[in-house]
Amino acid sequence: MTVIAVDDTDSRDRGMCTTYVAARLAERVREAGGTVERTVLVRLNPAVEHKTRGNAALAVHCDLAADRALALADDALDRAETADPRTNPGGVVVDAAPETVPAALADVSRRAVREFLDLDAVRETLAAAGVETVERGMGRGLIGAAAAAGAHRAFDEWTYECISYRERERWGTDRQVDTDSVFAAADDAYPEVWDTVDREEGVAVCVPRTPCPILHGIRGDDPAAVRRVAQRIESEPVVRRHMFVTNQGTDAHLRDGTIDGVRDGRAYRLDGDVATRPETKEGGHVFFTFEGKEKIRCAAFEPTKHFRDRVRALRIGDQLTVCGEVSDGTLKLEKFALRDAVRTELVTPDCPECGRSMKSAGSNAGYRCRDCGTVADGKVEQRLDRDIEEGWYEVPPVARRHIAKPLIRGGFDAPTHPER
Repeated sequence: MTVIAVDDTDSRDRGMCTTYVAARLAERVREAGGTVERTVLVRLNPAVEHKTRGNAALAVHCDLAADRALALADDALDRAETADPRTNPGGVVVDAAPETVPAALADVSRRAVREFLDLDAVRETLAAAGVETVERGMGRGLIGAAAAAGAHRAFDEWTYECISYRERERWGTDRQVDTDSVFAAADDAYPEVWDTVDREEGVAVCVPRTPCPILHGIRGDDPAAVRRVAQRIESEPVVRRHMFVTNQGTDAHLRDGTIDGVRDGRAYRLDGDVATRPETKEGGHVFFTFEGKEKIRCAAFEPTKHFRDRVRALRIGDQLTVCGEVSDGTLKLEKFALRDAVRTELVTPDCPECGRSMKSAGSNAGYRCRDCGTVADGKVEQRLDRDIEEGWYEVPPVARRHIAKPLIRGGFDAPTHPER
């Protein structure tokens, strides 16, 4: 077996797409007489500065000889969007089965999903492992290519995406997709197929809005189901479809941590308490302070839409697990679990005679009813009516990152409240 991996072949402005490059590469493997076992789409750390959009790297698992595979990888980079000076493609070829690639590549893969890697260090790893490489420009894509090559050995949890591609002459133009057919197909296949649409916002999130070759991408846990949904969508002509095995929807980017140990550019699961009432700032963003041994600011930004209402419903003292990327010292919420909700609050007592609210009788003197003369020693405990239940909450599909795990997939440690 041989693993061919590529990355950084697209452009933020000019389009192209590394998934398209990989799909065409798989076709050329077959044209050369090879067999493709799978094509792997790996989402890397979403906080990486040099990413284009979803920070995807791709690998093709096949049975071509390594020298022939290297020639195809080199040809694939020739077809990349290198007119953009920020695009610096890289490709690697590993003469091994996907599950037996060098352990160092699996380590690169795990780290590339959760942190930042140095290009020179990755070059040294590839050279030490005897891995063949090709590159263009400064070759930054070698980082992602190495990560994609090691992914099958590095990770155990996988989902699927069926991507449909447009005719080349349509790239950069408005996509012609019948939204009603998207919603109907999504409804019939849910929950095996997820994040196809956002029902609250009325948006077909499977349809990108960039000048790339993708017409739509359907994600889910069952490859047959995602393919059926893709085939049911009424649209402009589809020139090709390709099935990818992917770490999307797995939360592979999250690491367990503590507030005092967080670093910018990494994503965490953190436990702690709400320390300040959530506050809505200019632009509709919602912030609150979260504390454990230290404190950190948490944010639900405007694009997360009604998820902000879940955050606004939190109270000081609520115990949470929060998940998200830390940037500039702020954790950008992707989901949270309300573990233990505050159920009571201390309030000024009412007079038992007339029912009116008592007034302070002075410093440390309790409360007194000015009309009836009744007194109370201090504030009293009152039951709170909460409009939020304990359990997990998430941003809606329209705001969800590719790698973030939707609650509907299950496996969470508390009740879930999925967004559709």
